[in-house]
Amino acid sequence: MAAASSSLSEDQFLCSICLDVFTDPVSTPCGHNFCKNCITEHWNINVPYQCPNCNKVFDTRPELQVNTFVSEMVSHFRQSVQQRASSSEQQAAEPGDVPCDVCTGPRVKALKSCLVCLVSYCETHLEPHLTASGLKRHQLIDPVENLEGRMCTKHNKPLELFCKTDQRCVCMLCSVLDHKSHDVVPLKEQYERNMAKLGKTRTTIQQMIKMRQFKIQEFKDSVNISREIADREIAIRNHVFTKLKEAIERHQAKLIKTAEEKHRMTEKQAEGAIKEMEQEISELEKRSSELEQLLLLEDHLDFLQSFSSLDAAPPTKNWTEVRVYSPSYEGTVGTTVAQLVKMVKKQVKKFLKESELKTVQQYAVDVTLDPDTANPRLILSKDGKQVRDGTVWKNLRHHPERFSHGLCVLGKQFVSSGRFYFEVQVKGKPDWGLGVVAESVNRKGLLSVSPKNGYWTIHSRKGNFYHSFTETFVPLFLTSKPEKVGVFVDYDEGLVSFYDVDAAALIDAHIDCSFTEKLHPVFLPCANQGGKNSAPLIICPVNPT
Repeated sequence: MAAASSSLSEDQFLCSICLDVFTDPVSTPCGHNFCKNCITEHWNINVPYQCPNCNKVFDTRPELQVNTFVSEMVSHFRQSVQQRASSSEQQAAEPGDVPCDVCTGPRVKALKSCLVCLVSYCETHLEPHLTASGLKRHQLIDPVENLEGRMCTKHNKPLELFCKTDQRCVCMLCSVLDHKSHDVVPLKEQYERNMAKLGKTRTTIQQMIKMRQFKIQEFKDSVNISREIADREIAIRNHVFTKLKEAIERHQAKLIKTAEEKHRMTEKQAEGAIKEMEQEISELEKRSSELEQLLLLEDHLDFLQSFSSLDAAPPTKNWTEVRVYSPSYEGTVGTTVAQLVKMVKKQVKKFLKESELKTVQQYAVDVTLDPDTANPRLILSKDGKQVRDGTVWKNLRHHPERFSHGLCVLGKQFVSSGRFYFEVQVKGKPDWGLGVVAESVNRKGLLSVSPKNGYWTIHSRKGNFYHSFTETFVPLFLTSKPEKVGVFVDYDEGLVSFYDVDAAALIDAHIDCSFTEKLHPVFLPCANQGGKNSAPLIICPVNPT
């Protein structure tokens, strides 16, 4: 019997009504087997009496007796299943795991849950679902608890559909009765739709996360830059105040030294007069002693002989008009303070100029020349940092961005918001132009350089400087000739300013500008003039002043 049972396939021991292993198996007159309780309840509900498998109809309700042979086969089958379960190395269910609902002994961790049977199976008890043709159609999922929650509480049917109108899961009867006019779709369809939506939401959230991570890094970079600027400003101020302190200490020492010297001169003068008067006092005391002795003589002859030499006082200096005056310090402190104030003003003025330039230099951009925009006469260095007039028109391919007439070239970089700074060496060039231009400027005709036409520039002609507020150049009167020019743009504030880098001085500025498009650096090296203007314009690395 055991051999026979082991040779049968496991789906032969399953009731086609409950889809589980037979319990009290009975046979119908047509030869099919069912659980006694399953077929009895089936016939209690369905009239006429019909076989669920072959649909044969019986005129009268058959009397059912337990099939002892099948029952014995089922018993052997259950034993073999339990033996396989006990001999297998399946993991016992632990707290938090979903246990197998079929295991009768120690409950094993479930491998899958069946959404049709509403039962969770371990590896052993799951086997019929993997082999039996009727069970293969069942939907298996990762093990979950509370499978009863997947049943409709009203109709006790599986929740197989989704009502889009009410946004809830429903059973088949719900869709016919309570949700008849609603938009109802299979769970799988709504699942796939929601999964796609969820994927898009996840992508959006990931983009939001990346944007915020980028902003966090941007804020951190801003804090680091702020720290660098603060440290640099503190260092500058410490340097200035140290210089001021040293200057004050020098002036203080000088004032003390002057006062001490004046005092020593007064002291020396007084000491000389005192010494001289002390010598005279000594002579006078000596004469007084001699006169005292003379007054004691009673010999008329001796008295008269000595009288002539002692009658007069010894020669002395007239000290009546002699004075030792205290030195005058009037004006000394005032003069010192005035000198300090003058020096402080000079240092502060210098500091403010340097501080302003340092502030804009922090927005330095590594600018390179764009060869596609260069006039055919211009020669650019390989590194894109120098440009000069080559005097000969090169045969270059047509490019819509190239300047056809003006000796002009743009930088590749641009500014459309925020701030932008770069420096250019103009040393040895009497003629040149620098600044920024709107991206849409006309590049195929003669240059018309003014803000009205998209140019914000300054120019040098024969060593004289001009700004281009209008199409007619207006002179600039500078105290020194710059050799390196800094160009600063504050796009949002509408500002373009130019600096003499070496002197840390503002040369000129365009204010209250209205920018509506990208601005590119513009370089005008001007004509060679037979070698008089052959030096190139050179884009320099920015080193804080």
